[in-house]
Amino acid sequence: MNVVSGVKIAVIGAGYVGLTTAACLTSLGHRVVCADIDPAKVRALSRGEVTIREPGMAELVGVGLAEGRLRFVVGAGKAAPGAEVVFLCVPTPMGPDGAAKLAALEAAVAELRDPLPPDSVVVNKSTVPVGTAARVGELLGRPDVAVASNPEFLREGSAVHDFLNPDRIVIGSADLDAAKRVAALYEALNAPVLLTDPASSEMIKYAANCYLATRLSFVNSIAELCERMGADVNDVTRGMGYDQRIGTAFLRPGPGWGGSCFPKDAHALLRSAAVIGSDFPLLRAAIDTNARQQRLVVGKIRQAVGGRLAGTRVGLLGLTFKAGTDDLRDSPALAIAELLAAEGAELVGYDPSMPGAVAGIRVVDSAYAAAAGASALVLLTEWPEFRELDWERIAGQISGRYVIDARNHLDPLVVHHAGLLHQCLGQPAPQRALSR
Repeated sequence: MNVVSGVKIAVIGAGYVGLTTAACLTSLGHRVVCADIDPAKVRALSRGEVTIREPGMAELVGVGLAEGRLRFVVGAGKAAPGAEVVFLCVPTPMGPDGAAKLAALEAAVAELRDPLPPDSVVVNKSTVPVGTAARVGELLGRPDVAVASNPEFLREGSAVHDFLNPDRIVIGSADLDAAKRVAALYEALNAPVLLTDPASSEMIKYAANCYLATRLSFVNSIAELCERMGADVNDVTRGMGYDQRIGTAFLRPGPGWGGSCFPKDAHALLRSAAVIGSDFPLLRAAIDTNARQQRLVVGKIRQAVGGRLAGTRVGLLGLTFKAGTDDLRDSPALAIAELLAAEGAELVGYDPSMPGAVAGIRVVDSAYAAAAGASALVLLTEWPEFRELDWERIAGQISGRYVIDARNHLDPLVVHHAGLLHQCLGQPAPQRALSR
């Protein structure tokens, strides 16, 4: 085993954020103990077995284990002894009322309270409501332990890259020395660092995600107007993107936003506003628009199959909430599938991540199997390989003629050349299919 150096860090939680944090901090030269409550997961990770679909993750974990810089243990209490900095990376799911549920975080803090060394720093990296850093300090009841907030800004499918190449690092703490200690962990990344108070740090995370969600809802509404007015949303967003005040990011229409962050963060911020007696009509409209977008996509599918979905086979291309991940959480593809199933559609789906059983969908092992016998084929996730499909082969298998491209991902000319009708978002109705 190699001689180790660096700051002694404990990461509580070996989920998406926790494992990324542990592996990447290890790669920066720190010594990390990563804890989780699932013994089977801990055993697998200790063997270097990474089940999260994330480029570079398995390699970083393998190197960390081999160099003796990374260990996995069961329980926060076993990770705390000797730790100089402790990152809380536990789930904060959305509750029935939209608020973030903090049970896992509070349980971790309770387990850490006694074994934490004096002068250590506890860092909230989980997305938590404004005021949680202060709450953690109260729960710890340790005046010799500082608390900070250090929100993550990781995109699934590029989390390792995002961690090691951040746009910014945000750290909030009432203890400036503690904030600087946390900032020093990232010194090798040469990224802009914003030191602020805990509440501002927590709000930055929510404000960023809710702004992006609102932007996506906006462009989906523009796409609907384009369809009705005979404009092309691709040209419209291209023209918008040249404006330096606007830019091109998050200006692509789709089936709605989803995933593990945007939905829960939008509802959590809306709930937090309500608790203090404030309204946030813009964010509420973004959430409502997102749900409406999914109904609009279902409407396109219904129209494509002749107005009746009951007993109609629909092929689904893509089930994850976005390409490059195996995450099905709050996937707009599954929300649309649920709406289709509620109208009696028979659903056959394929996703390159090869998920297991998905309720209401017969999952098959290829895009061609999903297309076979379908009255319509619907692209719901923008996997690159879908652009490379043999569309003439699909045309020979599908029973209908429509391809509903809810991501504007396919080349319309290729689809049309195969004799199919390509219907995307934000463009006039498709032309007739070429003769076969």
